[in-house]
Amino acid sequence: MNEFSQFLREMAQAADSAYIHAMSTMSAAQRSQDIGLGGDGTPTMFLDAYIERPVLEIIEREGHNVLSEEVGWIDRGSHITVVIDPVDGTANSAAGVPVSAFSAAIVRNEVVEEALITWLGTSYARSAHKDDAIVSRVSTRTTVDGASLSMLRPRPSTWTAWSSLAQRAERMRILGSSVIEGALVADGAIDAFCDPGGDIHRIVDLAAISLIVEKSGGHVRDLHDRPFTFDPDLSKRWSGIIAGTRELVDEIAGLIKA
Repeated sequence: MNEFSQFLREMAQAADSAYIHAMSTMSAAQRSQDIGLGGDGTPTMFLDAYIERPVLEIIEREGHNVLSEEVGWIDRGSHITVVIDPVDGTANSAAGVPVSAFSAAIVRNEVVEEALITWLGTSYARSAHKDDAIVSRVSTRTTVDGASLSMLRPRPSTWTAWSSLAQRAERMRILGSSVIEGALVADGAIDAFCDPGGDIHRIVDLAAISLIVEKSGGHVRDLHDRPFTFDPDLSKRWSGIIAGTRELVDEIAGLIKA
């Protein structure tokens, strides 16, 4: 067992218990109620805070720092920072669509040491440690033509790139949870996932899944090759691209920039 495995599992179990309770006892209106701005400057739904609360209590007990989409940065002077997204895909779960994830990464000296993601309300879980051997599970596809591709929903600023990629892919999905979509790339279930140029992702979206994808033989990059950093400033964003092969990651980046 790795150093933080039990700690990560405990957080994930707390998040899942809160999720199941919220989904079974609260209405969509209650779950989706805006309760203020989160640490990243965007609105926080009641469901986000409800699931995050027991996770924060576990981290506080251990005395570690926290970097979260909702509470932002909590500095406890620890050499360990726990980077969490308590609900990735909140809009899905708030509405009653059961596609959302819990994500946590243990970061020490700017390095993700261990990570765990779970599909809330299910038994699906994926984890990785920085010292794990790479065991290739990813797709070996090297081109968008004929690919199974998942993307964030199109926006006016990304429509041209989004439609170009969609027309060349064989299958297209929009699941509404970058963490789950990244995990499906790690599994080899889909060939690639991307934000087609919108600079939507925060480090809390990418920290855990980047290690999990890497240890599954895949590749994660920013469209503009900006390094992923763990600066507590959650206004920093990236345009994440995840694929099984370097060739596919780079081709997607080129098509987005075209």
